[in-house]
Amino acid sequence: MELSEPQLLHTVTDSVATVVVHHPAKRNAMTAAMWRALPPLLDTLAADPGVRALVLTGEGGTFCAGADISTLRRSPEEAQALAVHAEEALAAFPKPTLAAIRGHCVGGGSQLAAACDLRFAEEGSLFGVTPAKLGIVYPASSTRRLVSLVGPAAAKYLLFSGELIDAERALRTGLVDEVLPEGELADRVGEFTRILASRSQLTQAAAKEFANGRTDRDAYWTAQARGSGDTAEGVAAFLERRQPQFTWSAPGRG
Repeated sequence: MELSEPQLLHTVTDSVATVVVHHPAKRNAMTAAMWRALPPLLDTLAADPGVRALVLTGEGGTFCAGADISTLRRSPEEAQALAVHAEEALAAFPKPTLAAIRGHCVGGGSQLAAACDLRFAEEGSLFGVTPAKLGIVYPASSTRRLVSLVGPAAAKYLLFSGELIDAERALRTGLVDEVLPEGELADRVGEFTRILASRSQLTQAAAKEFANGRTDRDAYWTAQARGSGDTAEGVAAFLERRQPQFTWSAPGRG
């Protein structure tokens, strides 16, 4: 496939996978093929023991301008189903995920960003949830995820109006976690993901499940902690004033 074609690119460097939404001709809008490609790509990266964190970003100066509108003319229901499936696959990724956002993060782009565990944005970025501009019913699962991030009032503001908000307002509402000056996003994301990759995957995986509302796996995680050796290693490393070498590895999606 030519590099100019709409596609998802990915690399793995220093235990961090980076997935790039690449459709520069349409501000990185997601085509049907790109929505379909994301879940199996995530499955592959989840199963790779060398991957300890994942960054989702867009090519160039735009994160993602949403779904390619031409896909909505054929079957809006199918297009929405593809987007929701991809969003849910991203939310279920068993290792920490971070959206690195520049420029427009709109529509389906906001769905993808909200499905990540964390969102870091560059100053000047713009965010919008725009189904009201197209007469689309926003999916229930996506609405609940948005409400969990920003609260009911801010979610209604975004959904009712379809208006764009800037990075500073997104930070205040909880839609993003950090806002970086222009030119500093990549360094900060690299620094933070190196921190994530150095920490216990056991702690991260259990915390992700609990934070996402799962309540039936306390015994499972207790057993995992007991058999992992991570706790003993963490305590020993602290007392010996060295970096811990955690060995527990998150399994692929079950």
